[in-house]
Amino acid sequence: MPPRTPVTRDRALAEAVALADADGIDAVSMRNLSARLDVVPMALYKHVTNKDDLLDGMVATLIDSYDPPAPELGWKDAVRAQILSARRVLLKHPWARQVIETRTTRTPQVLGYMNRLSGLFIEGGFSPDLTHHAMHALGHRIWGFSPEAFDDPDSLQPPADPAQRQAMFEMVQSVYPYIAMIALDSAGGDLTKVGDGCDEQFEFEFTLDLLLDAFERLQEAEWSSRR
Repeated sequence: MPPRTPVTRDRALAEAVALADADGIDAVSMRNLSARLDVVPMALYKHVTNKDDLLDGMVATLIDSYDPPAPELGWKDAVRAQILSARRVLLKHPWARQVIETRTTRTPQVLGYMNRLSGLFIEGGFSPDLTHHAMHALGHRIWGFSPEAFDDPDSLQPPADPAQRQAMFEMVQSVYPYIAMIALDSAGGDLTKVGDGCDEQFEFEFTLDLLLDAFERLQEAEWSSRR
């Protein structure tokens, strides 16, 4: 019988991430993780104190996998590359957004990432003041996602039947003409594609670039919140 692989905190967190990837975040519990590690729950508590510690550690594990930007990049390209790296990790682990949004503890990994990102601005010539407000403006985007109001795509799905879809669109058009105008335009004028949803990656990068351009203009104008 081969020797059992010893449990460490790093191994427990890696297995928790794998469990969430395979079965969803709701499947992650101390009991299920213990079974996956082939140990009794009490053995796991030596490395992870409770469920919150486990979730904090899972987020920290993901942060550790972010790719740093190339050192030769200027601040703008470096910040963009760093945030898009966080987004790639988020898309690889779809459960991560839900967990990040519920965390209240700033772990060393969380603080370290925020410090590195702030440093890209400051080393690029930003004042601490502008950096502070830029980080607030970026908000959740530093973790690779943009909060959306009423973000329930299933509630907006049009019927598959063409006649029903046409009738639904005409109803929306009569009550909410500008929403209908935008929806039809984004579908390239093709009614059969209305309701297919937006290109989330494009929208994320569009907003990120918009913010970075605005930060650049403020930096060049030597903006200060204290004026």
